[in-house]
Amino acid sequence: MREGPSGFVASVGPADLPPSSGWHDWLALCPGQEVYVDVIRMVSRMLGPQVATHLARWPRSVKERPRITRMSTENVEEEEGRGKNRTQDATAAALRVLRAVLKAWPILIAVALLGAGIAMVYSKSQAPVYEAVTTIEFDPDVVRPLGDKGDPMRVFGAFLDNHEYYTTQNIIMASDKVLAMVVRDLNLTSDREFLGRAPDKPISSEDAVAMLRARLKVDPLVGSRLVAIRIQDTNPRVARKLAEGVARAYIRQNLEKTSVATTEAVVWLGGQLEHFKVELEQNENALHEFKKANQLPSSTIEEVSKMIRVEMQDYDQALTRTRTRRQELSARVSELRKVTPDNPDQVPASELLSNSFLTQLRGNYQNAVRERRELTVQGPEGKGDNHPHVKRADEKISQARRDMFEEIKNIQGAIERDLAIIQRQEAGESGLYEETRKKAVELNLKELEYRRIDRTRQENEKVYTVLLEQMKQADLMRMMNVNNVRMVDPPLEPQAPIRPNVPGNVATGGLIGFLVALGVVIARERLDNSVKTSDDVEHELNTTFLGLLPTLDANEEKKARRAGAERPPELVVHHEPLSGIAEAARTLRTNLLFMNPDNPYRMLLVTSAAPSEGKTTVACSIAIALAQGGQRVCIVDCDLRRPRLHRIFDRLGDAGLTNALVGEATIEEIALPTEVPNLYCVPAGPIPPNPADMFHSEKFKQLLAELGERFDRVVLDSPPLAAVTDSAIIAKLVDGAVFVVRAFKTSMGISKQGLRALTDVGAPIVGCVLNAVDYRKASSYYYQYYSYKRDGYRPLPGADDDARPGKSSTAPPPAPPPN
Repeated sequence: MREGPSGFVASVGPADLPPSSGWHDWLALCPGQEVYVDVIRMVSRMLGPQVATHLARWPRSVKERPRITRMSTENVEEEEGRGKNRTQDATAAALRVLRAVLKAWPILIAVALLGAGIAMVYSKSQAPVYEAVTTIEFDPDVVRPLGDKGDPMRVFGAFLDNHEYYTTQNIIMASDKVLAMVVRDLNLTSDREFLGRAPDKPISSEDAVAMLRARLKVDPLVGSRLVAIRIQDTNPRVARKLAEGVARAYIRQNLEKTSVATTEAVVWLGGQLEHFKVELEQNENALHEFKKANQLPSSTIEEVSKMIRVEMQDYDQALTRTRTRRQELSARVSELRKVTPDNPDQVPASELLSNSFLTQLRGNYQNAVRERRELTVQGPEGKGDNHPHVKRADEKISQARRDMFEEIKNIQGAIERDLAIIQRQEAGESGLYEETRKKAVELNLKELEYRRIDRTRQENEKVYTVLLEQMKQADLMRMMNVNNVRMVDPPLEPQAPIRPNVPGNVATGGLIGFLVALGVVIARERLDNSVKTSDDVEHELNTTFLGLLPTLDANEEKKARRAGAERPPELVVHHEPLSGIAEAARTLRTNLLFMNPDNPYRMLLVTSAAPSEGKTTVACSIAIALAQGGQRVCIVDCDLRRPRLHRIFDRLGDAGLTNALVGEATIEEIALPTEVPNLYCVPAGPIPPNPADMFHSEKFKQLLAELGERFDRVVLDSPPLAAVTDSAIIAKLVDGAVFVVRAFKTSMGISKQGLRALTDVGAPIVGCVLNAVDYRKASSYYYQYYSYKRDGYRPLPGADDDARPGKSSTAPPPAPPPN
């Protein structure tokens, strides 16, 4: 797979064939397919590079030519192809514009020089303008003897780095107030130098301010706190004086504004100070009355609250201990109540441990019980219940039980009395705690009111202190006159004018003129919709470019005018065989011969879309070139409305095409030889009332068939397609139609309309010929290798006459019409 010169992809190439194979054998490699084969190299070796170049363009429009069968039809390749075509179209359009610009370079330079000249004249006519500059600085760190604390300029300084502040100050510099101060200080209402004339009477202050503002420019210096005040005037001394006056007026205005603001601040602070002094005294009296009414000690409310809290804490601890004691006594009473006379020894161990007497009584009781048990023991030594010793032991036990129970009763009574005392003590302590708690609650309410009154007093005291300090410092600041604006550089008298800048104006004028001319050239090129180049033919009209015919140069036009009617310009190919037109015609002939070698175009129709595009000239040039190639050619004038061949070939009054169609003449009578060897001409004959009907007739078809049998080539000159339908009718009867377009004149629209007329009837379109190409005008549109066609490939001056081609040969005699 590879890409040929025309951008098409073929599957085989010349390298794939044996050396002896010709391009016909190459086509045979793909039977049953319409395959376009890149044979440019082979044809270039056989016929020359010029023919090969045109052969590379053939596959774009001819219906009968071999077409391309792409080996890959994937969407990716299609998109790449479309993108490549769009890129090529854009590149071609850009190159066209560039060529148009290069072609118009004298106009561009002339317009640029004109603009520069106008700018120079204008600059010289203007009066010189001088500019004086003074610089103002905004200083947020201005020296303040009192410091920043309490300084009323502190709030002002916080805004110095604010963009809005700088913008505001720049506007103030050009305000009516500042400028009116300058007008008043410098007496500008009657200043002759400022007004530029001697005034009859002083002008108004408003007019002077307006004139000064027109000369003033406030220019902030980016990235700094500096501002440049610029004054422009035709008098340098006046410019310096005005710049200094504006700067000083603004500085004085700013100082006055600061002084006024400080004075107002002192007055306001004094009023506020008196107000807060009265409020502070009222707060102090209210606080004293509150302490007196609530019998609060002189100590602080916090100390009183602390004492009550300590008292409450002590009462709470005592009450807790009493309640614990009460619970302990209640538990002892409950345990002692469980002791009965039957079991007096069931005394709690805690009671025994705390009462030694009770412990002794319990021991006596237990000893008596043990003694009786020993007396009543089982055995021979045991005694009965009635034994005196046993009875005496029983009495001891009873007595010990009574003693022990009585002691327990005494202990129980004592504990109950202690319990009663503890309960009364608990009630008293609880009352004291509750009384202290109520006192604490009442103190909290008093504390809230006390704090509210004291907080108001403290706030008013602070405000009063700040106001008093600020008023004293503001009063001192008013006397010091601190200003944050100062003049950095005083203005100097300018030595050179800033306007007019003659070199800059001349350069700007020349550039503007150049750009205007360039825009006109580009716009004209973009708006020009005419067909100009072969790229227009191939890309816009979608047809094959066969070649071009140039216009007559100056020498050829002079020769044609001197020869008069004997040398019609249509026959320049015959009369000037070495001219550029003759070379171009032979190129057309070569292209037509190799368009379809197997089925050559024997009968060609030459037509165009509109009148006056040179169809007859192209038809004559093609016919003469074919005849010069040794073929018998007949040119037929099928333009039955505006015929011309009878004038060109001097056939006035002879029978022509219409005579043959109505049966008044034969082919032998109308197809007569011309002065060009091998070329015969059939004029139109009398103009009929219905030309289109005559071309629809069978006789016309028979006439064309007979002409095709008698001659090798038949060239038909026809009327334009856009005007009449004659050419469309004839196009269906010929082997191929050659479409003629006049370069730089015929529009794309009318050309497409003419080609569409041929396509609608199915006519075989061979290609398109650009006619009347002026190389001097079109040099920027055509490749440089076309330039040699302007004069043709002539012998060098001074060469031997015998070496000139055609000198020793004689023109061949006219060939008789075939039988």
